[in-house]
Amino acid sequence: MKPRHKRTAMIIGALAAISLAAYFVLNAFQSNLVFFFTPSQVGAGEAPQNRTFRVGGLVKEGSVKRDNLTVAFIVTDSLKDVPVSYTGILPDLFREGKGVVAQGQLGTDGKFTASEVLAKHDENYMPPEAQHALDQAEIEKAGSTLK
Repeated sequence: MKPRHKRTAMIIGALAAISLAAYFVLNAFQSNLVFFFTPSQVGAGEAPQNRTFRVGGLVKEGSVKRDNLTVAFIVTDSLKDVPVSYTGILPDLFREGKGVVAQGQLGTDGKFTASEVLAKHDENYMPPEAQHALDQAEIEKAGSTLK
């Protein structure tokens, strides 16, 4: 085999290896990508079925129901509500009327089963996505009352 053919074969082999590695990296990234949705978006059907995503807003007052380690509550953006079920230990700062982000999957019955629940960590902090969702809901609410 001529040196030119060896060099061409090595370049083709290297390109194939790089392409295969890029495929695996992008595939892993795609399967671990988690999107954020507001309760209004979930109610409108924009959230994916059978895929993990995050839903955030406020824990609706009077909605928390505990049964041993299973907790059911409602996440709201003041326009729409999403019922959430979580089994596990909740963060210490989890409270009604406070900001929360839950990660999990939406069932066919419209109930969100959370695998992780994140609560805000001080009086001034709320996840930016949740704050934006609440601001948008207030704008929509104000707009609908003016009509």
